[in-house]
Formats: sequence, C-alpha cells, structure tokens
Amino acid sequence: MFRITCPYCGPREPTEFTNGGEAHISRPQHPEQLSDAEWAEFVFMRSNTKGVFAERWCHSGGCRKWFNALRDTATDEILAVYRVGEDRPWTDRA
Repeated sequence: MFRITCPYCGPREPTEFTNGGEAHISRPQHPEQLSDAEWAEFVFMRSNTKGVFAERWCHSGGCRKWFNALRDTATDEILAVYRVGEDRPWTDRA
C-alpha cells in the first residue's frame, strides 16, 4: 500500500483521502452564457492520461484541505504534492 503526503499534515494512509479529479480546471467565467453542449464539455470531459497526471485531492480524514498531486496513473506512484494555487512542479517524467 502506498502513502500520500498531505502538504499540510505529512504522510498518511490513502484511506484518509478523497480524489477530486483532474487538477487545474478553471470554472467558466460566465457559465450562464454557455450552451448545453459547452456546459456538458466542462462538466464531463476530462483528460484520461496514461502516465503523469495532475489531480486534486482532499485530506478528508484529516485537515480537510484540498491540494494537488502529480500521480503516474500507470504505476499509481505519487511523484509530487503541492498546495492549490502553487505552480505545478516539474518532474523528469513529464
């Protein structure tokens, strides 16, 4: 079993966390102006990358704060964690 390092609390068991999906997705500035197709695109369409993928996580069983993580979806390895609002860290894998 792997561990996830919360940038606020340190390493914890993965059962304490909730995955929030793809990171760095901005809500539309004027959602009321979107067509149904555009709104569906925003809500449902996400990358499904094999390899390094930026995800949002919540430490739901701890501090309850959101943060971002770079995870290799092929190996399930967490490569980096960083706070919301911080730049995505560089890794040698992507």
